[in-house]
Amino acid sequence: MGRILLVIAAIIAAFILLGPLVGLIFTLIKWALVAGLVVLGVVVVKRVLDGTRHG
Repeated sequence: MGRILLVIAAIIAAFILLGPLVGLIFTLIKWALVAGLVVLGVVVVKRVLDGTRHG
C-alpha cells in the first residue's frame, strides 16, 4: 500500500513540475517564431529596397 501511494505521489509531482516546463518550452517556441518573422521581414524589406535602387 505504501509503495502504491509513493508511486501516485511521484506521478502527481511529475505533473506539477511538467506543467511550468511545458509552458516555458511553448513560450520559447513562440518567441523564436516571432524573432524569425521579424528577421524574415527585415530581409524582405532589404531585398525590395535593393531591387528598387538598382532598377
